[in-house]
Formats: sequence, structure tokens, C-alpha cells
Amino acid sequence: MKMTREQKYRLLRQAEPGELMHLAEKVDLCDWRQSYHIQPHTGLLNDPNGFAYFNGEYHLFYQWFPLGTDHGMKYWYHVVSSDLAHWKDAGIGLEPGDSYDSHGAYSGSAIVKDDRLHLMYTGNTRDSDWIRHPYQCLAIMDKDGTITKHEQAVITDIPAGYTDHFRDPKVWQDGDSYLSVIGAQRSDLTGAAVLYRSNDLINWTFEGELKTSLPSFGYMWECPDYFELDGTGVLLLCPQGLEPEGDRFRNIYQSGYLLGSPLNTATREFNHGEFIELDRGFDFYAPQTTEGPDGTRLLVGWMGLPDLEYPTDDNGWAHCLTLPRELSIRNGRLIQRPAAGLAGLRGEERSFSTLLNDETRRFEGAEGSSYELSFTIEQFDSSGTFGIEFRTSESERTVLSYEAGSGTVTLDRSNSGAPASPAYGTTRSCTLENETDRKSLEFRLFVDVSSVEIFVGDGEEVFTARIFPDPSSTGISFFANGGSAAFEASFWPYHKGAIPQERPADIYNNGKVKP
Repeated sequence: MKMTREQKYRLLRQAEPGELMHLAEKVDLCDWRQSYHIQPHTGLLNDPNGFAYFNGEYHLFYQWFPLGTDHGMKYWYHVVSSDLAHWKDAGIGLEPGDSYDSHGAYSGSAIVKDDRLHLMYTGNTRDSDWIRHPYQCLAIMDKDGTITKHEQAVITDIPAGYTDHFRDPKVWQDGDSYLSVIGAQRSDLTGAAVLYRSNDLINWTFEGELKTSLPSFGYMWECPDYFELDGTGVLLLCPQGLEPEGDRFRNIYQSGYLLGSPLNTATREFNHGEFIELDRGFDFYAPQTTEGPDGTRLLVGWMGLPDLEYPTDDNGWAHCLTLPRELSIRNGRLIQRPAAGLAGLRGEERSFSTLLNDETRRFEGAEGSSYELSFTIEQFDSSGTFGIEFRTSESERTVLSYEAGSGTVTLDRSNSGAPASPAYGTTRSCTLENETDRKSLEFRLFVDVSSVEIFVGDGEEVFTARIFPDPSSTGISFFANGGSAAFEASFWPYHKGAIPQERPADIYNNGKVKP
């Protein structure tokens, strides 16, 4: 049963006696709780926010609606890590309910200034007629973790020519000043991104719209993120309202990037190439990046999508975050690799090799529900299809295949267990580039209890998907259909690495929330 507005837009302290503990008990009964991905204690998680390296640790926040799986009053929840693999629970980061965020602390970003972490976010408000007005707000975190909101919103008005869909500020330093790009919708109901400048992160001046070659590309651009990498300008954006084009744009909403010359901040001109999807899978949205202490550009995304139902909804929780990814540029493409620190989750390695000729084979010791699996296909016939089935049982399997003749990689979750939004299809595919010269192909799979992240060809493509198999579906099989190929594989069971399962006492206290 869906909540009413009044039920959804409640603060935690307005929860009914016992409501949170009842919800937590439902969550505990769920077979699909993740082992090493960041997930909410209860309720709904969505966009990653405020991703930053500060005071010797990585800080990551996410949108959190604790009282159910329908979007409602959003908090920022806070987790901290030293290695991007093991995360500590830091509790609520931002609580909404003030005049500038009366109906939610929506998405935003973080930047270090004056030895403090500054959090810039969109405050969501609604008046008595349910008319929305967004504000761009600021909060500041000291080294001891104390977060204090700035008393006033730092951007109070929507510029002329734009609707109230105006949100998700991403801030960065530009010389002696600061810039922020904000996702927007024009009055003609097309998507755009606009630019603001500030000398102090408090007083902001509207510079104007980013000038791209996409004047009518979807009806809203969410979660923009601009950075420069290897002398190249990179703009991430989530355009809503794109129509499918073959294997492209198959999800309800898309996430992708533009590569080009560095943004001309004086003229706001961004000369760029085509829009390329960041992820070829089913469940990826709202990515955000930061720079690590060694200069590595890191990305985390929401492993989910808005406006869809998921099997965990009935258990009182939904969604998780992707694993952190390291970004680089190669041959005019953005390359995504799993963060190096994830190796700290590995158990004992088990290696396998075989030559398959129109057959399927399993290996003893390679099975489970939480693991990393790397395998390379070599010496393959151009007429064959090769790959792996995982989380298998007699009735369930998730299939990853490579069709050598066409260079097509396909992820099939049609028999993965409980269905997840089958109206948008049960397969996702892409065709790899430079296939005529390819002699081998590597895949790295990060399988968790209810998800998989697949890195293809050293990060040239990525597939992210939620899957909901029975706990007994733990098998792995390699296959060759219509030809032969050599397989080399390594398997590592994974230790728990996400936030602890214990719920913070300041939120859950015998079913009552402390004021």
C-alpha cells in the first residue's frame, strides 16, 4: 500500500511507536540483503551524495528515506572508509525539516575548504498547495564529524527560463573561486545544466547555461558532474526522457558522459563528442565522482533507478550503491575499473583453466553468492558464443555471453529469480569496438547476494544489475556454444565489507526515535 503525502513526508522523530523496529524486522527476514555493498538499514536508498576525501578518509553520503520504499522525506546518510572497501557507519549526515529543506535534503556534492568539508545540496520545499520551490543549501562538517547547516539558503531563486526542476549542485574549485553546475529543465521542457560562480561558497552568481550541442536531449538533466581528466573535459549527466535506440537507452532513465575540450568557464562553451552511456546494465543511475589523495578520479553510482518497483520493496528496503570505480580515458572513451582497494575483501584465490568445445563445465570450489570472479576467453572460434552462467540452480541462472563473430556482449537475467521491472526487458547488450584485432577478452564479475557488476575488457564497458535468486542458487558454469575457446579463471570468495548490520542506537532505540 502506497503512503499518503502526510505519511511519506515525516521526519524520523515523527515515526509511530514501534514503527521503525517493525520495519527493521521485515528487513531482517529478507534473503537478498547484500554482503559487501552499501545498503540502507531500512527504507529506500538512492543517489550517492557528498563523495569526498577529507581528513584522511573517504566520506560518502546517500539519499535515504528510512520509513519505506516509496520516495518521501529524504535524509543524507553518512558512511566513511579508508580503503573504499570497508565502510564505517557514521549515522545521519543531514536531517531535513528546516525552512529551506522542509520536504527533503536532496542531492548535492562536497568540497574541502578551510580544512572543513562543505556540503552543497538542494533543499526541497512544498507550500500548502503542494507547489515545489527548490533551494540550494550549504552545510559544513568539521574534522570531528559535526555538521552544521548554514542558516540561509545560498541560492534562493530559479533563473528566468527554467522550471522548478532545478537541483543536484556539483561544486569544484576553479582558480581562486568555485563553480557549481546544477541540473535543470528549461521552460520549454527540455533538459540543461547551468553554471554558478562563488568566491566563498556562500554568495553565488548565476553565470548562465552550459553551451553544448544537445539543445533538445531529454526533458530533464539530473545529477550533472564536471571534471577534467588527462587534459579532457568530462561532463556526466542523467538525461530523462530519451527514447530507446537499438541497444542504447533501454532503461527508464539514462546515465552517461560527454568528452571534449576543457570547459571554457568564461563563455561556458563545452565542445564535446557523442553522449555515451556509462553502464550497459539494468540498474545504474545518478553517479558522482571525487578525486582521491593520489589524483585518481573515483565514481560511485546508485544501483537502482527511479520510478520502478523491486522485489525487496515487500521487505521494507530498496537499493544499494555500486562499488567505487577508478576512471581513466583511453581511445576517446571513459574507462572504468574496480577500485584497487576492493582486493582487501578477497578470500583465498582458486584458479581454473580449461579448453571447452561446444560444452559446459563447472569447477569444484567455484560457487557462492558473494565473490569476485575474473576470467579470460582466448583462442576462440569466430563462429561461437562463449560465457558463463552464475547464481545457478536447476531453475535459475544469470547468463553472460560473448558472441565472437559480432563482438556482442549480452547479460540475460530472464531466469535470475524474482523479476525486476521486466517491462523494460530482461537482456542488455552492447557491441565492443576494435573486434577484428581482438585475440582475448577479460571479464571481471563482482557478485553479491542480489547484484552483479561486470567489467568487460579492462573496463571498456560495464554492466550493472540487481538480481534476486533463491539463496540455493549458487552454481557457476562456463560454456562454449558452436565453437571452442580456452578459459583462464580466478575466483575469490568475498568477506563482508559494507556498513555493519547493527543499527545505530540514536536511530533505533526500542522502537522510539530520540528527538
